[in-house]
Amino acid sequence: MSGLALILAKRGFQVSGSDKGRNTSIEDLKAAGVRIFDIQAKENINQMLKSNELKPLIVVSTAIPPQNPELEAAIKANLEIWHRSDLLAELINKQRSIAIAGTHGKTTTSTLITTLLALNKQDPSAVIGGFVPYFNSNCHAGKGKLLIAEADESDGTLVKFKPSLGLITNIELDHTNHYKNIEEVIKTMQDFGKGCDRLLGNYDCQLIRENFNPFAWWSIETKKNVDFAALPVALEGNKTIANIYEKEQLIGQINIPLPGLHNLSNSIAAIAACRIEGISFNKLKEVIAYIKTPKRRFEYRGTWHGRHLVDDYAHHPSEIKATISMSKLMIDKKNSPLPTPPKRLLIIFQPHRFSRTGEFIKEFAAALGKADLIILTPVYSAGEIPIMGSNSNDLQKEIKNINPKLEIKLANSLDELPEVIKKVSLKDDLILTMGAGDINTLWDRLMKTQNGEIITNVAA
Repeated sequence: MSGLALILAKRGFQVSGSDKGRNTSIEDLKAAGVRIFDIQAKENINQMLKSNELKPLIVVSTAIPPQNPELEAAIKANLEIWHRSDLLAELINKQRSIAIAGTHGKTTTSTLITTLLALNKQDPSAVIGGFVPYFNSNCHAGKGKLLIAEADESDGTLVKFKPSLGLITNIELDHTNHYKNIEEVIKTMQDFGKGCDRLLGNYDCQLIRENFNPFAWWSIETKKNVDFAALPVALEGNKTIANIYEKEQLIGQINIPLPGLHNLSNSIAAIAACRIEGISFNKLKEVIAYIKTPKRRFEYRGTWHGRHLVDDYAHHPSEIKATISMSKLMIDKKNSPLPTPPKRLLIIFQPHRFSRTGEFIKEFAAALGKADLIILTPVYSAGEIPIMGSNSNDLQKEIKNINPKLEIKLANSLDELPEVIKKVSLKDDLILTMGAGDINTLWDRLMKTQNGEIITNVAA
């Protein structure tokens, strides 16, 4: 919502909104001339009606309940009301655009495409679900011909988007509060694909391979029958070296500053999209060293008493598995983007939604069981009511069934975490927080504890 508001404000629209919080996004909106109400009340709608000759268009997200006082006032005033996806569709469908869909990797792939285009002086506009380091924002109102947008599948509204180029990174069952089964996810993605002028797909994902016939494929596993391939030559804890193929022909080698196979897949997807848009490989190769992942994607927060704290948005078993694999690579290879190579992996996991925790509890247990030590926090409900068999105690039992010797601690709240970490962690530990809730506030909580060795603002 903040990204859409900022783009519209910078394109000359008069924009208002309400938010009880205060953060960088809110300050950016204020600086762009957006009027921000501190509370959500019907008086806000009445005030806008009095101060504007034209009736305002009201835009709401899926998170806004029908009982919201502003929404109720807007309905009473007979105002036109759009869902957030309707507004994003207007932007995507009215100009040349690239929309990135898929269960995992959307934000990172969107960020990499935007960054590569910006570094090649294309000045794209962007609306992304995470902060793009190049712009230090989740959006950008560029003067170039392209708009880059993340196409979120969580509520199925991405079927409204008709981009010039669509990407599907992978398909798995998630958002079980909306989708009953994997067939519903595939159908939604197929409907999205039908609306794209051209579609780019991940050949390594079996469900995409079996259910789609895209304009072009990418892969990190094979060069055969794919249009763009990045086959790894060296996997290090701080970088990945890969040979790049187009139509099975070797065209060069890249050295990307991102570890992990999942990041290699995101990178070749971004390169493929840029190549389809006419950017030469040589120009992409010149700037590849400057790409960075968005915030909360293995984001180094600082060093506390010799322990390196990294925050990651991973909240699905496959995402957790990929992030742990990358972390273990750093430990095994004894090199990493952190100030010193970590020696042990301590995971602090905050499950997100009772529905997701229950649906994938065995998969979560299998993925988390690869850690050296685990701290589990209470489930971040995201508004859901508790479901029997879907809490952190249940997850602890499942992990113990797989790895009985693994040490697992339960924290009753986030406020308890600093004391628990102090008791169980060691110097040179990689403390990896994972989850889509408010687990990312741990660094601030640690800073309120007794002084230790603190290094801040060092990018991973």
